[in-house]
Amino acid sequence: MKRIEGFPVEGFVKGKGPKNPAILLIGEAPGENEAIQGIPFIGRAGDELEKSLKSVNLTRDDVYMTSAVRSRPYMWKEKKMRNGEITERKYNRPPTKHEIIAHAPLLDYEIKNIAPLVIVTLGNVGLQRLLGKDAKVSNLHGQVLEHAVRHLSSLEKDEYIWSDEKYRIIPTYHPAAVFYRPSNRDFIEDDWRKIGKYVSAMKY
Repeated sequence: MKRIEGFPVEGFVKGKGPKNPAILLIGEAPGENEAIQGIPFIGRAGDELEKSLKSVNLTRDDVYMTSAVRSRPYMWKEKKMRNGEITERKYNRPPTKHEIIAHAPLLDYEIKNIAPLVIVTLGNVGLQRLLGKDAKVSNLHGQVLEHAVRHLSSLEKDEYIWSDEKYRIIPTYHPAAVFYRPSNRDFIEDDWRKIGKYVSAMKY
């Protein structure tokens, strides 16, 4: 993909799921396992996400999974092995503003064409991609927002404009947030109860 050439990223993970899903899930970027297997949200974070979906009687097949960036952003860091030897390895890192812009047309297309009942953003990167840098998951999680979303003004420009349409968005924490701060689990479980109620009300 030409737009991402030269950036320290690897792999490419396509969005996955049905058209007209109950939920369009927007995460941050693939990690190492996702980049290797080409499947979004696998590994420990994927297991957490599946628990959240199961809690509202949904499975991976009911939702469309995608992310703000489709390739794994990485950085090289030294790692000390058990035998004392020091080696270099790749670690995940958050995507940069320019990497998010490079992948913006893909997410713009999905938002416009998939027609979910609701968009659920997982973490700040997905939320801010849609609503701008002032949107914080810590302030907005669990709320139903009816809002225009940002999309790239053109393939030639690195700037966003607001959509004419408004979308229903419910932000929540990224499923991996429970590994860094276990107290986030209570917020996530409560948010998913609200998401489940909202989706059920929209269906019937």
